[in-house]
Amino acid sequence: MQLVVMAVGKLRDAAIGKLCDEYVKRSRSFVPIERTHVSDRASLWSKLERTSSKVVLLDERGPQIDSPTLAEWIGEWRDAAERRVTFVIGDADGFTDADRERADALLSLSRLTLPHRIAHVVLCEQLYRAGTILAGHPYHHA
Repeated sequence: MQLVVMAVGKLRDAAIGKLCDEYVKRSRSFVPIERTHVSDRASLWSKLERTSSKVVLLDERGPQIDSPTLAEWIGEWRDAAERRVTFVIGDADGFTDADRERADALLSLSRLTLPHRIAHVVLCEQLYRAGTILAGHPYHHA
């Protein structure tokens, strides 16, 4: 299964991008992660429809879950033979009600408002952590 971190807008902070890339690199042996972006929300759904992906929007209205639960979600999708799951980080305006209705799931990283560049790092690290949990690797300390 392929996990995708898709952002609306380009991440313009090289240091943050490098940190995200480190987690993507580490995750290769557990669960492959790809990072990509779309230029604006208007092109988001056309790109997603071409990929036949399960879509998880990062949205403040979504449930807040812990790392083992995220690993469970990913494990269930893997076991259900999902080929691709895309986690979408919105732009500064977030998502519309229509976007939320089209998504397969919503996820809130925190009750705090996070800058998009921080959301990138947190999401990449948590996807890596979920892969290690599923693999029984000791990275996650319960």
